Amino acid sequence: MNDVRAPQGPAVDITQLVHVARQPIFDAQGLVVGYELLFRGRLDDVEASQRDTSATSQVIVTAFTEFGLPEVVRDRLCFINMTREFLVGDLTLPIGPEQVVLEVLESITIDDEVLAGVTALAEAGYRIALDDFVWGLGHDRLFSLASYVKLDMLDGDLSRLEETIAVCRQYPQIQLVAERLETDAHVAMAEKYGCELRQGYALSRPHVLTTSTLSASKMRRLELLALLHSADTDMDKVSQLICTDPALAMRVLRASNSAAAGLPQRLSSVPQAVVLLGIARIRQWAALMIASEVTGASEEQLTEALIRARFCHRLAPEFKVPPETAFLLGLLTGVADLLGMPRADMAEQMPLADDLAAALRGDGSPLERVLQAVEAYENGTIPQLSSSSDLTGLGAAYLDMLRWSNRLLTDVQP
Repeated sequence: MNDVRAPQGPAVDITQLVHVARQPIFDAQGLVVGYELLFRGRLDDVEASQRDTSATSQVIVTAFTEFGLPEVVRDRLCFINMTREFLVGDLTLPIGPEQVVLEVLESITIDDEVLAGVTALAEAGYRIALDDFVWGLGHDRLFSLASYVKLDMLDGDLSRLEETIAVCRQYPQIQLVAERLETDAHVAMAEKYGCELRQGYALSRPHVLTTSTLSASKMRRLELLALLHSADTDMDKVSQLICTDPALAMRVLRASNSAAAGLPQRLSSVPQAVVLLGIARIRQWAALMIASEVTGASEEQLTEALIRARFCHRLAPEFKVPPETAFLLGLLTGVADLLGMPRADMAEQMPLADDLAAALRGDGSPLERVLQAVEAYENGTIPQLSSSSDLTGLGAAYLDMLRWSNRLLTDVQP
């Protein structure tokens, strides 16, 4: 059998580690009611190195599409710092209000545009928190919209603490969060003033969560964003473009399973995820991925995963299984191999239909046999396969897949 696979160059690591820190927020009884999610550029960062739009975007993308909200905060509230761009609608939030608390940073000027934006977010069901509240900055204009006011017990202006608390108590919906509690005296102060919630090193330090992920391609995001914003968006083209980049496909699948998406269906293909999420939601995620500035992998490193996926698609009719489902199976196994992740773990982490998850676990079904046929060719063990299906001509088919992947990757170049 002729080996028509692309020549292998030096191995290139196309994975990266992504991090997000979470710091618990406790009630007066010491129970965790929520977590504040914080940007961390590195595992050993003690403090956040950024609090800008990029940091906020990366926290959202990482928490919702790399880990998944249930893993990060379970059923608790999720506090996320917001910048002006998100509050006024320049960047759309792709997450729903069910578990999310939007923190208005003390550095944001509360002008009429911000007031209107926060009003709209509150009316949409988002909880609002005023972070590090300080008199004289105009954030008291948001008291009627706020669910939480956070008071800095370490570096805040404690001379006006009683005044602040007295005013906040005029708004029954506001809960006070005593933050930056670093000593027993700070904790005692939170108790003295009846702060409903507490946060700080004296109670618990931030814990950094880390996972390995494929580097997402900025080029893909730009191309996808342009396509999504065209006058006549073609859903098939959107699906095709997403399928050319395993990282994008993974994020779309994970986004569709996040608590924000609210979709009851189990997924069996990338096109199904695109349809279920809808153009508007995918447009929001694409914009946020661009803002997060996570750079992409080289095109050469994507070829093998793409060929496997397309090869599974091509052979699916021989085994009487849906081609799109076979494509996704091939793509997911390629991604799992790149990440060094057991396929059974992939089945547990992804929102997959039962037959697809079972095939990843190795159930011996016709769907898994499609994958076995492709991998047998990759490994040069075709004779070991059952002869019940016509698998002749795989060399020519594999060459077709190689040409297809190269052409597809070239076609989406900006």
